[in-house]
Amino acid sequence: MKIDDAAAHLEALGNPTRLKIYRALVRAGDAGMPVGRLQDKLKIAPSTLSHHIKTLMVVGLISQVREATTLVCHANYDVMRGLVDFLVAECCTGVAECSGAKTAA
Repeated sequence: MKIDDAAAHLEALGNPTRLKIYRALVRAGDAGMPVGRLQDKLKIAPSTLSHHIKTLMVVGLISQVREATTLVCHANYDVMRGLVDFLVAECCTGVAECSGAKTAA
């Protein structure tokens, strides 16, 4: 994942309402959740929910599928895993450098 993509994902999740939406969809699992149920569950006005869903869709964190007359939202687990992998990819790689600097001082 490129740093600009990671920044866009984190920016989208940096809004409390969008983070609540995303977490609800993650908890819903592969079945996803209809937009109406998401609205009822989170007590978000329809226009506000629509705006936040669009933002999450633009960065690829969620997708929507029409099932008959119902729009169902799904968390994109591949993107989520990619973001988490990006965040931890270099975990502790600077530890040797940091401890060596302390010893040298």
